Amino acid sequence: MDKSSVHDVVLVGGSTRIPRVQSMIREFFDGKELFRSINPDEAVAYGAAIQACILSGGAVSGAVGDMVLLDVTPLSLGIEVNLNYTMSVVIPRNTAIPTKQTKRFTTLFDNQVTCTIKVYEGECASTKGNNLLGVFLLSGIPPAPRGVPVILVIFDIDVNGVMNVSAEERSTGRRNNIVIASRTGRLRKEEIERMVGEAEKRKGKGMAKLVERQALLALEA
Repeated sequence: MDKSSVHDVVLVGGSTRIPRVQSMIREFFDGKELFRSINPDEAVAYGAAIQACILSGGAVSGAVGDMVLLDVTPLSLGIEVNLNYTMSVVIPRNTAIPTKQTKRFTTLFDNQVTCTIKVYEGECASTKGNNLLGVFLLSGIPPAPRGVPVILVIFDIDVNGVMNVSAEERSTGRRNNIVIASRTGRLRKEEIERMVGEAEKRKGKGMAKLVERQALLALEA
């Protein structure tokens, strides 16, 4: 979404009463008038009350109409593949949670019996510009020519933002996983915004080579 797609700009928080802040916001949105019908000192409390109503079943009874508040993933989530730090996205940015997504991968080398699963969040095509969340090893892959084994990587995020990432070799059922808490190693809002901005600048740039024989190759669904 770009700023031309924004319908209304709602001021939240007492600092938005500062005239200079209001003029900067208006200028950023190309002169768009700001939405003033909600008291900026009370906006957060109103939102909390609506969320409490939804959690207590008020949305079902119609107390808040058709309003729904969704938690989403602030950054894309995926794993490193190939030999050049490529980020293969499993869950795209802004996906509503809870969610569960599965993607198929295969081996890069003949007779490869292990693979390293490196879990990242970020918007760069290269994992070098993204944030590493965790690493685990899947072993016991039957020796076979490259591209033959099918490895399923499953990202499962619950309502609390806790993410379970598992990898399974389909023919044998060999499986391993890692659990990543919503706060463990995750980025702050400011870092997320910086990362998204940097990702746009890096698009199209070359990537360095990685010497590792436990890499995966993404398979198209």
